[in-house]
Amino acid sequence: MARIFEYFVVCGLGPEIRKLDGDKGYHGTTFLYMPSLLDQYPPLNHYPSPPPQLSTCVLPAGVQIYSSGFDPNDASSFPRSYPIVLTEGDGSKIYVSCIAFRDPVSEDIAEAYHIPANSFADKCICFVSHSPSFRVLRNALEELFSLCFSFSGSSRPLWDTIAHLVSNVPLPTPGKDRVLFAVENCLLSVEAPPKDGLPHADISFQPLMQCLDVDNLLKLFTAVLLERRILLRSDKYSLLTLVSEALCHLIYPFRWQHVYIPLLFFSGADYIDAPMPYMMGLHSGVDTSNLAMDGVVVVDLEYNRISTTEEIPPIPEPESSSLRGDILKLLYPNVVGIDHMSFHLATSSELYPKGVTKPWGEDHDLQLRLIFLKFFASILGGYRNFIENSGSLVFNNQAFLKKRSRSTNQPPEPMITQFLDSLGFLDFVERGFGSEENNHNLLDKLQDAIGRGQNPMSILPPSSVDPEIITISDSDSGLSGSGAKYTYDRFPSNVRTEEQEEKRKQILAVASGASEYSTKHIPSSPSGRVVKDSKADNLSPMERAAERDRMVLDIKVKLQGLWLRLLKLGATDDPLSSFEYGTILALIESDAEGIGGSGFVECIREHIHSGWHCQLTEEQFIAVKELLKTAISRATSRNDVSTIIDALEVSAEMFKKDANNVSDYIQRHLISLSIWEESRFWEGYFDHLTDRFSSQSANYSSLVTAQLIVMASHMDGLGLPDNDAWHMIEIIAEKYNVGYKQFIQIRGFLSHIQQVRIGYWGLSSFKAQSTLSHGLPSPRPKDAINEDQQPAEATGVGRSWVQSMFSRGPSTRNSFSRVRRWTSDSGSSAANDNETVKKLDLAAAGQKKLQTNVRILRGHSGAVTALHCVTRKEVWDLVGDREDAGFFISGSTDCSVKIWDPSLRGSELRATLKGHTRAIRAISSDRTKVVSGSDDQSVIVWDKQTSQLLEALKGHDAQVSCVRMLSGERVLTASHDGTVKMWDVRTDTCVATVGRCSSAVLCMEYDDSTGILAAGGRDAVANIWDIRAGRQMHKFLGHSKWIRSIRMDKDTVITGSDDWTARMWSVSQGLCDAVLACHAGPILSVEYSSSDKGIITGSSDGLLRFWENDEGGIKCVKNVTIHTSAILSISAGESWLGIGAADNSMSLFHRPQERLGGLSSSGSRMSGWQLYRTPQRNLAVVRCIASDLERKRICSGGRNGLLRLWEATINI
Repeated sequence: MARIFEYFVVCGLGPEIRKLDGDKGYHGTTFLYMPSLLDQYPPLNHYPSPPPQLSTCVLPAGVQIYSSGFDPNDASSFPRSYPIVLTEGDGSKIYVSCIAFRDPVSEDIAEAYHIPANSFADKCICFVSHSPSFRVLRNALEELFSLCFSFSGSSRPLWDTIAHLVSNVPLPTPGKDRVLFAVENCLLSVEAPPKDGLPHADISFQPLMQCLDVDNLLKLFTAVLLERRILLRSDKYSLLTLVSEALCHLIYPFRWQHVYIPLLFFSGADYIDAPMPYMMGLHSGVDTSNLAMDGVVVVDLEYNRISTTEEIPPIPEPESSSLRGDILKLLYPNVVGIDHMSFHLATSSELYPKGVTKPWGEDHDLQLRLIFLKFFASILGGYRNFIENSGSLVFNNQAFLKKRSRSTNQPPEPMITQFLDSLGFLDFVERGFGSEENNHNLLDKLQDAIGRGQNPMSILPPSSVDPEIITISDSDSGLSGSGAKYTYDRFPSNVRTEEQEEKRKQILAVASGASEYSTKHIPSSPSGRVVKDSKADNLSPMERAAERDRMVLDIKVKLQGLWLRLLKLGATDDPLSSFEYGTILALIESDAEGIGGSGFVECIREHIHSGWHCQLTEEQFIAVKELLKTAISRATSRNDVSTIIDALEVSAEMFKKDANNVSDYIQRHLISLSIWEESRFWEGYFDHLTDRFSSQSANYSSLVTAQLIVMASHMDGLGLPDNDAWHMIEIIAEKYNVGYKQFIQIRGFLSHIQQVRIGYWGLSSFKAQSTLSHGLPSPRPKDAINEDQQPAEATGVGRSWVQSMFSRGPSTRNSFSRVRRWTSDSGSSAANDNETVKKLDLAAAGQKKLQTNVRILRGHSGAVTALHCVTRKEVWDLVGDREDAGFFISGSTDCSVKIWDPSLRGSELRATLKGHTRAIRAISSDRTKVVSGSDDQSVIVWDKQTSQLLEALKGHDAQVSCVRMLSGERVLTASHDGTVKMWDVRTDTCVATVGRCSSAVLCMEYDDSTGILAAGGRDAVANIWDIRAGRQMHKFLGHSKWIRSIRMDKDTVITGSDDWTARMWSVSQGLCDAVLACHAGPILSVEYSSSDKGIITGSSDGLLRFWENDEGGIKCVKNVTIHTSAILSISAGESWLGIGAADNSMSLFHRPQERLGGLSSSGSRMSGWQLYRTPQRNLAVVRCIASDLERKRICSGGRNGLLRLWEATINI
């Protein structure tokens, strides 16, 4: 029987006190401490157990210690009641009602840690449920709290009342039952609405409507639909949760598919930098000034403000006006209908009563939800006609958009275009057809009702007869004594078991420095000799089988006992010398049938399933790690794949906490085993996963994607190098014909979790042996390892958000059903150099790194936002190179432009140009002039020699994003107003508006020899114009999100987009030649290598990919993972390649001349690029980067206003 109260939990200051930064002990009342789970019902051995992060989430600020308790004159000491929502790995939600209050510190804890007497600490009591019955959870919890501290007392012990509620109050049947129960003398009830109506929302939508006006509400609603990164801020915990839940209900029938943390604990503020979409709530008192916040939609609920650095497209007409009007009618019926006649017209809407202003209630909540459902019914009118059922459900976006454009006489709206590509819409299409949920699809019912002219309320199930009353009586109430009353001066503790009490005493004894250590076990280990029993030869086959069964059972029983004793190793015990460790090791090693190894792993698995928390002490961690290594090695020698799989999975559950309180899993320490390099093992593991969970998913594509993500999480947990892991995943993905959308999702998942792991732990320092003598042969050649991969520096402070964002659980659902043909990355076909040459290359590269030279150029007082290198082509004349070739020109938010001469050490600043009134966004130059574009909507032309302002070109209606100096005293500019203009500097006039886009232009390329102009931006369209002919040649459609980077070389145009893909277009044919997928984030930079006919792409995932034309299309021939942040700049020359990333890391690649001639016609030219040098990285956030390949210089401009000039002086 399902229960509404699944757990009652108490969290607060536990016996092991730690500060939030991990320091043990009591450090005074000015610090905050880690909360612990103190008590629970059902008890600890109940399965499943409460979420492990529960204590941290219910007290998000941590535990504070006070000198006084409740004070009627101090509002900060009042108890607080608030709900929170947690999300499990399978996407299901856990609803928690909390009351936080000050409670006296336990005397034994105060004595052990020398906390002043009569101190108080934060404590939180909670009801945990899978039912979203917020009201009854809160009412029952508040009654318990009042009962505990009432002067009259209770008729029975408080924990007896708690046990009765948790054990006996059932979950009502939706639409049929109403459950009545009592807490002492207070009668409470709970019921659930019918399943065929709107989803159960036991909250009020009034807080959302009171915090935001209609305009901001619609803006936030749009951001949620388009799956942006959303951060809610408020100083009230309840408000954050209620608004988050309200938003999730307003987007029905769609579901929020991404990270969902309505109340984020204070120490997890770094989660805000997560690169994927999320909806989080954070207390307004937490400082986020040190976070980037780029692209985050910040919603201040206290002051009705929404801020973001990225544009949120508006809701299109006529739906926008209709939605806004309906909301205003609901909020202000008397104002909206003030001109209406007093009698009720037959054609009037029956949704809104006229002339009556009632307090907000459940009717308003229902009407608000129907208003938004009616909006979806309008904007998705006829959507069912565009769903193609060809093996998998595919929605025809282009056909739907064309149909809508014809009906509205407007081009496709960006808001709808982006919404159709959202994961929420794809999920809706997948689960809506051919499933039971389709029978309750209220969107379809509403569209049909509107088409027939019926009242929208008719789609809701009719009010049924009175529900059946189920009364939960407490037969023990009042019988615990003859009129006895139980009163408390603090919230009581539950009865502890002897084991719990002993563990508590040991922790406190260690804390007080008075621990008495028990006598150690004398280390002993059974002999490995096997004594042959002479009677064994006389046994019949049946007797042998029975004897073996008895032996197996005997070993398993012994292992169970030894395992439980191993988990009791104390802080002073040597784990590898203990009796328990030695005996288990002997059982694993001596048994030829592998019973010991498989039995040991099975023992751990059963313990985990019983509800064990999986946390180990340092001593236990060492012992378990070594035993698992031995068990896996023995299983490998016997080809016992089942035991290896079980060991892999349990190793991902067991962990210890390091000095920074970050979980260190045993799995990370198993990398030295060779089995992980065997692709056949991973193929077998994938088959095992799909067989295990095939019955849980009706969608084949979802099943394959989900299990590949599970497999990728284990590869990352082991610490497999990126190339090795991705190589094995690619083999399986191609075998099962995974679509490119799923391919990108899996690549993104693997890249993100590996970046976080490497950022904290660094790359694995021990490389596994090639193979064991008994291991499976690996089909992958050893020289396929990427020679450019280098160890990353450990940061010292890990960002563990990936542990809560991505679940290792097998039911993780990331379903994409639209399968298209795409240009695949057909493996990492790196250069086929032999291993010796690679080692020499690496050694030489490592030696050359010591010769690098980095200078810091100071002068700007604001962030550097634009950077340009003066190239030889710009300043070359008949005399030859001018002296300013190699100059760098920078622009900043301090409104100034500065010219730097790197040849003058110590006095690099050559000139400062002033004239703009806002930040500089773009810079270009020629032999005599410098031109700059700014947020002040102007373009200024300067004399390079005299630093004088020559012309101010004004005509754009928004910030200028791109500028380009052309021959003949002309300037080409692009702006966020969507226009591209050409100016004549001599006459200070706009010659022509050569191009118009439907949204902001972010990047531009121009070929002066052909007169062809290419531009892209927020409309996701690559526009091509022939300026000389005065016509637009093409509008390349294909990207679904912003185009960030564009390059053009003769007939080829390359574009990089936020949709995680780059595309190659042919100008002459007007077609897309290739789609370059497999990055795990927006592609911010693209480059075309003319000599190689190849492409280089860089993404926010920090990955560089080298692409090359092949007979079958274009393929990726090389991956480089030395950068850990977004690639901002790629500059390619004949023999040199400069790279710059957002974390201030740079790299220089070289292709030796002797190798250019040595490559065969069938060899890979793009894979010939080798890492030549990279300077030591320092901490800075970089906005822009420019490269001077002729002089081997790369310059970066940081948010701190500093330029970092790296000069790699080399002799060619």
